[in-house]
Amino acid sequence: MSALIQPVALLLIILAGYLFKRAGLFKDRDYRIMQTAIFNLVLPGAIVYSFATNPHDSSLLLISLFGLIVAFIPPVVVFLTSRHRPVQDRAFMMLNGSGFNVGCFCFPVVQAFLGTGAIVPAAMFDIGNCVMVAAGTNVMTQTLLHIKPGTPLIEQYQGNAPTLPHVKLKDKDAKCLARKALARNVFKGFFGSVPFDTYLVMIILTLVNVKIPDIIATLVQPLSNANSFCAMLMVGMLMDLPSGRQDVLKLLKVIGWRLPFGIAFAAAAWLLLPFSAEIRETAAMCCLAPIAVFSTLFTDKVLGNAKLAGFTLSITAIISLLMMTGAHFLFVALA
Repeated sequence: MSALIQPVALLLIILAGYLFKRAGLFKDRDYRIMQTAIFNLVLPGAIVYSFATNPHDSSLLLISLFGLIVAFIPPVVVFLTSRHRPVQDRAFMMLNGSGFNVGCFCFPVVQAFLGTGAIVPAAMFDIGNCVMVAAGTNVMTQTLLHIKPGTPLIEQYQGNAPTLPHVKLKDKDAKCLARKALARNVFKGFFGSVPFDTYLVMIILTLVNVKIPDIIATLVQPLSNANSFCAMLMVGMLMDLPSGRQDVLKLLKVIGWRLPFGIAFAAAAWLLLPFSAEIRETAAMCCLAPIAVFSTLFTDKVLGNAKLAGFTLSITAIISLLMMTGAHFLFVALA
């Protein structure tokens, strides 16, 4: 019974965040305050606590490679199969049809089902996934579709072409500046992310067999305990009603892409990864996660549609929670 109560409790926290916003207790942009706290304090604390209190070894880096592969495949497939779609649709699908919300969503869910030990394999999965969601997918989308970073797409182009017009630079200095700007954008995307930096430190400590002192685990334990509540509340604060029929259709297309990919990747994790049933289940459940918070940020920046980004995250979060609950009982029966 407790296994069923946990996802219901998480759903109620999401609902509370949404109702508080509808009642005017939270403003539309207040989620950014929670987001800042989660990404710069709460989530890094949860990562450190999980590595400090649970056994881990370098063989789990295979899960990181798996996370990178399953986060890389969808945007490539979306790009290749949407050549005749308008650039706005392609950008939205590439940004939201791939990547997984592990730190802010999977951590509390797998912890509820499998205990704190499951956070370590989930974190290892997120290391590879984070390479794409923190910067890789955004850079890939902007580069392949010729979208200039820093300006919403609606201000750059409003036609129906599949990509923006590409201006090939001939001047050597201009090419050099463009390459430097791209490198700066990628570097900032990766190393400007506190969770990603925390993962890197944890990997280094794992490889050199350095144990995190117990006093540090004690200090960050309150942050780890707060992760579930803060993450689910932020999802509720992001939740919003769609602007119209077009937003609903875009959401349905995202779900139509994510569901088959997620199920296929989850099956691959369970059947192919050479680990215990608990670790394989954790990796499989990560594959069923909703879109990453980074995707909502990039959707807002690239398309200038924060409402659509929040609506997509909240709906896919509810669907994912139901799927992960069902997957847990299936894996228990198969183990």
